[in-house]
Amino acid sequence: MTFNIRGLTSSRGDGMMVKADQRHLYVQVIEHLKRDIETGVFKENERFPSEFELARTLGVSRATLREALRVLEEEKVIVRKHGVGTFVNPKPLFSSGIEHLSSISSMIRDAGMEPGTIFMDVSETNPREEEIAKFDCSRNDSLVTIKRVRTADGTPVVYCIDHVLSKNLSAGTEELLDNSIFDAIEKSGSKRIVQAVAHIEPVGYDDEASSILRCGVEVPLLVLQQHHYSEEGEMVLYSKDYFRADKFNFHVVRKRV
Repeated sequence: MTFNIRGLTSSRGDGMMVKADQRHLYVQVIEHLKRDIETGVFKENERFPSEFELARTLGVSRATLREALRVLEEEKVIVRKHGVGTFVNPKPLFSSGIEHLSSISSMIRDAGMEPGTIFMDVSETNPREEEIAKFDCSRNDSLVTIKRVRTADGTPVVYCIDHVLSKNLSAGTEELLDNSIFDAIEKSGSKRIVQAVAHIEPVGYDDEASSILRCGVEVPLLVLQQHHYSEEGEMVLYSKDYFRADKFNFHVVRKRV
């Protein structure tokens, strides 16, 4: 196998070098490792060789390699686990701009996959004080809590917990097995969701969500809490969604004002 770092050509055995590229050496290491990942030399979730072996293979110092690995870790290309090793991060299947309000079903379809539901629990209770304040409702209203596991081509990717007043849902909940809760609310004809206030929090492990999504402590979760509002400014839906961080990536476009 032949490696090209800093315009040098170095085989595993002869150590022959030809200096030509004047860029910082660690930048070339970064580009080289990214190329190896793209071409499948290093695969998703695969552990890198030790720093000593990798530095020797690439023909660079360990200090140079460490700087390259530091940048790759910041860019989420790799993950370093203390006492275990360095691993290639899997690429998220879904990437979405958080400034765009869309359902999870739409996000999955946009990625060319089929959304589905493999688990659903529906309960109906009278709202508590904090929920009365959130929804601006009365004690006599009925609050529906819907727990679902959303899948992409059969793979569990999101655990959803939704709260909505029963009067804002259509007659049945069976349709939620295949459709988004946005559609179910708007099908009732009384409300249309137009905006949401979102809060994102990383969670290393959650007893319930991690178990349901079939991921262990090595797979972190992204928790997206959202208050959804109608055109009239009324809060219609409160959701708490647990996304597998190895499957989803969120970004936001910021503009100067």
